[in-house]
Amino acid sequence: MRAGRPVSLKAQAVRLLARREYARDDLEQRLIAKGAVRDEVVAVLDELSSQGLLSNERFAHALVAQKSGSYSRRSIRGELKRKGVSGEVIDGALDDAPVGDEAAMLAVWQRRFGTPPANDREKARQIRFLQSRGFELSAIFKMLKTLAG
Repeated sequence: MRAGRPVSLKAQAVRLLARREYARDDLEQRLIAKGAVRDEVVAVLDELSSQGLLSNERFAHALVAQKSGSYSRRSIRGELKRKGVSGEVIDGALDDAPVGDEAAMLAVWQRRFGTPPANDREKARQIRFLQSRGFELSAIFKMLKTLAG
């Protein structure tokens, strides 16, 4: 950015989108936080959407691809909802997820721990970690029981 020359709202939005995908609501909040007026931001985002530079579908697919091996589908769904992505877009992106919950949970557990818990304290630590990634408690117990036996 050159000194003394203001950057247009559209240029700011394109600069952010050049780094990574954003959900529309997320980008709108970010631009408003920088001092932009909501009506101007909405107009710019409408223009970027019509040009194909801003897409909730593309954002959802990118987020699912990034997190599908490390987080549960429930966790990914919640994050997409918080970002303002609609339910049908979320469903479409999750349907294309390369890894299911059981495989993802096992892969995360193997990367992080690799061996079954030796005592109750270690078991509790592993359970807490997997729960923090959004996996269901019953599935965690089932996996640990299978690994131990």
